[in-house]
Amino acid sequence: MKLLFTLTILLLSMVCWAQQPYKHTLKLMGSRFEITIVAEDSLDANKNIDLAIAEITRIEKLISSWDANSQTSLINENAGIKPIKVDSELFNLIERALGISKLTDGAFDISYASMDSIWKFDGSMTEMPTDEEINNSVAKVGYENIVLDKLNHTVFLRIKGMKIGFGAIGKGYAADKAKDLLISKGVTSGIINASGDMAVWGKQPNGSEWKVAIINPLNKNKVFALLPITNGAVVTSGNYEKYVNFKGKRYTHIIDPRTGYPSSGIISVTVFAPEAELADALATSVFVMGKEAGLHRINQLPKIECIIIDDNGNITKSDNIKIDKL
Repeated sequence: MKLLFTLTILLLSMVCWAQQPYKHTLKLMGSRFEITIVAEDSLDANKNIDLAIAEITRIEKLISSWDANSQTSLINENAGIKPIKVDSELFNLIERALGISKLTDGAFDISYASMDSIWKFDGSMTEMPTDEEINNSVAKVGYENIVLDKLNHTVFLRIKGMKIGFGAIGKGYAADKAKDLLISKGVTSGIINASGDMAVWGKQPNGSEWKVAIINPLNKNKVFALLPITNGAVVTSGNYEKYVNFKGKRYTHIIDPRTGYPSSGIISVTVFAPEAELADALATSVFVMGKEAGLHRINQLPKIECIIIDDNGNITKSDNIKIDKL
């Protein structure tokens, strides 16, 4: 019996080490995607990576507001005119997005797409927009004006010219869906990294947990912590590259959909959550809500943690996250 047990352990070890990570990087949804899966050979790995790519492409066609043939575009085109019947998948995504809007007091809002683009973060801005311009820019924004009919699966935007978009939740959702598909196909471990929105499952071939590096954007060459993650999601959002300065104050490209003013005070937010979709939305929300209000809200949510770096380089974390600094 002892010999059989030892042989079994040896065989399991050999299977484990026979596997290795395979990685493919490409542009999807207008962003950099990095798909990593653990497999026994490149043929099996490439087959499953292709499945993940196809799933992400399918999601993009469903939620894209740039594709004139998408259901999202049809909703936007009929704003203020009539409700549009949509697939249950899109309906449910919009319903969850509205739930996050309520949770964050409107800091997250998929109707942000209705905003006028009066802020420029390409170096061309020389003065702030006027108060009137800023107020007008959000006149058609407001998740309360997105009407869902569960019985008929329709979506209606009450205000003509109103639009919805999934820029702050779409990549996370796509990462989750690709992860779920690969798990259903028997892929035991991997990472879908959608430009910082990461859906993670399983462990590395040697049995150790995947680790996420936390970097202070003010010192990009230094990792200050490595955090293990086995099955969940982590999303890091940063605004240290797109911003403007007026009268000594820094304004970033993440804009509060309630006021039209850019967020300030934070340069990086990392959120840990069970799903990338939720982590994606909450990372944006914390930027808009600010450090104190954002931390307070995160600390009220089960299984959600975050790390915030402010524009002075100070690091603040939620109550239940443990960081072993390097």
